Amino acid sequence: MTMPGAPGSDNATRPAFVLASASPRRLDLLAKLGLVPDRVLPASIDETPRRDEPPRQYVKRMADEKARRVAEQLSDPALILGADTVVTLGRRILPKAEDRATARQCLSMLSGRRHTVMTAIRLMPSAAWPEGRTCERVTETVVTFSRLSDYQIDALLDAGDWEGKAGGYALQGHAAGFIRFISGSASAVIGLPLFETAQLLRGQPGNWLP
Repeated sequence: MTMPGAPGSDNATRPAFVLASASPRRLDLLAKLGLVPDRVLPASIDETPRRDEPPRQYVKRMADEKARRVAEQLSDPALILGADTVVTLGRRILPKAEDRATARQCLSMLSGRRHTVMTAIRLMPSAAWPEGRTCERVTETVVTFSRLSDYQIDALLDAGDWEGKAGGYALQGHAAGFIRFISGSASAVIGLPLFETAQLLRGQPGNWLP
């Protein structure tokens, strides 16, 4: 598939496609759509939830702020993709596991329980591309873990693929062997809902996707 702005392409004048995230998982998922960002510009924002902020409102705000922060930095025509994923138990947002203790706490809470993973995506044009459209989607996926023993939690922690993951697990990692039910978008749990992303790109001016 011809990439946006590729030399010799009929779409050589199309704006740059910019991913407002450093997530290698999102890069891998975009590749499944045949897309390689022209630039990867992680957005530095405060990701602290506001007091009593519902998870859906929070994840939408995060995706919007990431895309907006990067759009403000660009002076050339560009289409920016911002995304954010949260794991929720009811109205509670589980943290990203930056240490083993946090990952253990998350897995203990998720053990034997159903939870919801919300991923928001936001497409936003830079000011230099007024033809572009700002649009968003939020996907909700229900995931259920089997009941985890202390030994199984230790094994997941030793595997190490919990690091930096919302809720302390990666669907594409070792935790997959303990997930007994999923309803919704598996790619959204990993970090980017492919169907919804493709639909939004198809709605932008230009031939972004077939």
